[in-house]
Amino acid sequence: MCAQKSRSVAERFPEVLREVRTEKGLSQEALADRAGLHRTYISQIERGLKSPSLKSLAQIANALGVPLSGLLRRMET
Repeated sequence: MCAQKSRSVAERFPEVLREVRTEKGLSQEALADRAGLHRTYISQIERGLKSPSLKSLAQIANALGVPLSGLLRRMET
């Protein structure tokens, strides 16, 4: 079994968020501004210290210009 698949969603999401954010060429601050969230909150999510609510996930996906389902799919692959 692949190591990524054995990790929980909570463990995988920080990595996926960082990957998508950097692919889009956004800093944590720029993403936070677009999402209406605080930069330190984005940082805490990316370090696995915070788990975002569904509302925050939707705001982040919208700010990244990707469907929320797309972020969730990336956690599964």
